[in-house]
Amino acid sequence: MNASVTRRDALLGIAAAATSFAVPSILRAQSAGRVVVVGGGFGGAACARALKRAQVNLQVILIEPNAVFTSCPFSNEVIAGLREIEAQQFGYDNIAAEGVTVISQAVTTIEPQLRSVVTADGVALPYDRLVLSPGIDFHFETLPGYDDVASEKMPHAWKAGAQTLLLRRQLEAMPDGGTVAIAIPANPSRCPPAPYERASLIAHYLKTNKPRSKVLILDAKDNFSQQRLFESAWKELYGDMIERIGLSQGGRVTSVEPATRTIVTEFGNYTPDVANVIPPQRAGHIAEVAGAADATGWCPIDPVTFESKLVQNIHVIGDACLGGGIPKSASAASAQGKACAAAIANLLAGRAPETQRLTGVCYNIVAPGYGFSLAGNYQPKGDIFAEVEGGATSPVDAPRELRAREAAEAERWFQTITADTFG
Repeated sequence: MNASVTRRDALLGIAAAATSFAVPSILRAQSAGRVVVVGGGFGGAACARALKRAQVNLQVILIEPNAVFTSCPFSNEVIAGLREIEAQQFGYDNIAAEGVTVISQAVTTIEPQLRSVVTADGVALPYDRLVLSPGIDFHFETLPGYDDVASEKMPHAWKAGAQTLLLRRQLEAMPDGGTVAIAIPANPSRCPPAPYERASLIAHYLKTNKPRSKVLILDAKDNFSQQRLFESAWKELYGDMIERIGLSQGGRVTSVEPATRTIVTEFGNYTPDVANVIPPQRAGHIAEVAGAADATGWCPIDPVTFESKLVQNIHVIGDACLGGGIPKSASAASAQGKACAAAIANLLAGRAPETQRLTGVCYNIVAPGYGFSLAGNYQPKGDIFAEVEGGATSPVDAPRELRAREAAEAERWFQTITADTFG
């Protein structure tokens, strides 16, 4: 490539070519339009691939600042030393090879009136439809004392990557007989069962390497998803190593003091050896920039098309949207990405979008070879998704053979969803 042709030049070329989309559709019959997808996680990447497959002459642009995506599912195994971080990492080369334009930039501005997004280096990219899949950001204002600086002493590890490895190093450095505290926020939050899976796998690490230690869960909820399954597994595998203090017992964390690694609750203070503080969450910041987030911090949508209730021609998928009964999980984000792509393809073609039923599954690993699952079917009901026909969950009294099979199924699910999303 000529050295004078920079990535910025390439982006400007894309932006200049996009002006053709401002002319009447009869004059641009060779193109089906342009869709920009912001965010390259399970939702955004799945949506971009599905859009290109649904309409080969549709111009699809995926904007994601990170060249490598690090998966949150199975990252708890990295924390517990059962898996290396490289097994969690995926690139975008295969998506680009399918004809999707992948831009490694952050989006700083969204101009809904102009139907344009602006990247960090100042390039404006027009769109016919915009899909936001920004994941979550943290609601620091609701947890006094906690911010990005505090997370370097009291890691959240709720965005997989450097924080995952930081928490792992802290566990490895902790003396035998120490305490690991996990502060869990109220819902809505990303993957609600995941903190309890984390507590389980940390307990496995401690039982194996530092058996006099314990795990303390400080919880802003009294009840949680698959609670009986987790508590049964804890009793069977870890005895009294895990202690949980729920909301009514004073488990809600009200503030933190990073200098002393102190966690403050309504009924008392705790200073553990390792403090894993998972803060309250909201939609990724770019959703707020776009005007798609409401006072809750999340994004209300039309569940048939995923179009924002607040901003026209902008669709929101994945953890950021207010989905009702559908959980904030990788499986749900992937299903939403594909359903959103189908809806957009129909809208751009002048057809009515079809109502789709989404299927999601969540696996939890509480020890090597010991897993259980929860599956659900969801479809639009009013302004949200409602669960239909009930979810299927593992029985509490299942034999260990079933637990081993479900652990193996979880690994197969991970291999399937990552291949399906990233190629």
